[in-house]
Amino acid sequence: MITAIILLTTALITSMDCLSPSSMTVNQAKAQIFWQTCKLSSDKPHKCWVWPCLHCSLHDSLAFFLVSWKLIVLLTITVLVGFCSWYVPFALVQTWNCIIMKNQDVIEQPMTLETLPQRLLNEAEYFIERNQQRPFFLFISFAHVHTPLFTSKDFMGKSQHGLYGDNVEEVDWMVGRITNVVERLGLSNKTMMYFTSDHGGHLEDSDSRGQKGGWNGIYKGGKGMGGWEGGIRVPGIFRWPGTLSPGSVIDEPTSLMDVFPTLVNLAGGELPKDRIIDGHDLMPLMEGKVLRSEHEFMFHYCGIYLNAVRWHPQNSDAIYKAHFFTPNFSPEGAGGCYTIHICRCDEGFVTPHNPPLLFDLSKDPSESTPLSPDEEPLFFEIMQRIQGAVKEHKETLTQVPHQLSWNNVLWKPWLQPCCGTFPFCSCIGKNTTT
Repeated sequence: MITAIILLTTALITSMDCLSPSSMTVNQAKAQIFWQTCKLSSDKPHKCWVWPCLHCSLHDSLAFFLVSWKLIVLLTITVLVGFCSWYVPFALVQTWNCIIMKNQDVIEQPMTLETLPQRLLNEAEYFIERNQQRPFFLFISFAHVHTPLFTSKDFMGKSQHGLYGDNVEEVDWMVGRITNVVERLGLSNKTMMYFTSDHGGHLEDSDSRGQKGGWNGIYKGGKGMGGWEGGIRVPGIFRWPGTLSPGSVIDEPTSLMDVFPTLVNLAGGELPKDRIIDGHDLMPLMEGKVLRSEHEFMFHYCGIYLNAVRWHPQNSDAIYKAHFFTPNFSPEGAGGCYTIHICRCDEGFVTPHNPPLLFDLSKDPSESTPLSPDEEPLFFEIMQRIQGAVKEHKETLTQVPHQLSWNNVLWKPWLQPCCGTFPFCSCIGKNTTT
C-alpha cells in the first residue's frame, strides 16, 4: 500500500464623397463614375464603397470594391470573439480558473488560498481513515512552496527565512499530520511514504520581501533549466518502517520516472510490454540488495530539446554529464535568467556547445569547471559513449500528438468549469469532508 506525498485587422472604409473634383486624376474620375453608376443601379446604395480614400489626392490610382455591411459586421464579430477568447480568461482567471473540484463538481470558485492547506489536509486524513482496511494510493500535491507564496495565519512569521520559510514550516507540519494518522491507525509497517519535488528552486522569483523561489545550495541553475543540477536535482525521502532502514543515505542517480515501476511491482502488477519504460524499480536499491542504480544513462530535457546526458559508468564512481546547450544567463554574470524571469530552451536563448560541456559530478557537483581533453585523457572516449547512448535513446522515441496546438489551448466557454450560472461563477465550499 502506497502513500505518496509530494499547470483583421480593421480598415478605414469611406465613401467617394472625400474626393475633391479639382484634384481628381483620370483613374479617380473613373472611380467617381463607378460610384455614381453604382448608386443609380443599386437598390441598396449603402453597398457601394471605395477603399482606401485617405489622402486620395496623392494617388494616381484608386482600388475600389463593393463591401456589404453584413461582411463588416461578420468581421467585427470575428475580431471581438478572437479578442475575448484570449483576454477574458486571463482577466477573470482568478474567478474562472482558480477553483477546487471534488470528483466532477466545483466546490469552491474562486479558490481561497488561506483555507486550502487545511482543506487538503482534512481530505487526506479522511481518505486514509476511510481506506485503512484495503490497499490505497494517495497522491498529495501541495500548493506550497510554489508562488504566489501564502501561509495560514498560524504560520505567518514563524520562520526566520521570510515567507518562503513560513511555507516550508507549514509543509513540514502537514507531512507530520499525515504521518501521525498513518501511525495512529497502525498502518506504518505496510505503508510506504515518499516525499519529493518536481524541480529545483526558482532563482529568479523574488521581490522586495526577498527570495520567493527557494535555494539550490551548491548546485548551479534552477527551475526552467533542464541541464544544470540546480534545476533537476530534488530530494527523495522515503519512509517505510520495518522495510527500509531509517537514516540510510543512497547516493545513486534515480528519477521520478522510477516511481511508476516501483509502485507497479509493489502492487503485484506487470509493466506494459508494448513500450519502453524509462524508470526502474527502486526497491532493490533501497533495501540494499544492490548497490548501484540501474540508470547507467539519464537523459535530461528542457522542453522538447535534449539538454544534457548523465553517464554513470559501471564499475566506476564517476558520474559524467554532457551539456549540449546551456541557457544564456542575464544580466551578464548572473546565475539565472533574471531579465526574462525564467530561462527558455529555444534558439536565441541558449548557447549550443560542440563539443558538449563535460563535467564529472562525483568531483565537481557544482559544475563549475568543465573537463577538457588535456585534463581528462578519456574525454573523447566518454563523449563517444554518450553520443552512442543518445543515438539509441532517440531510436526509441515515437511522435505524439501536439498537446499545445491552437485548437487545444484556445479557451472554450462551453468547457469552462463553473459553479452557478456561467459566466457568473461563484461558490464558497464548506471546509468539511464527506
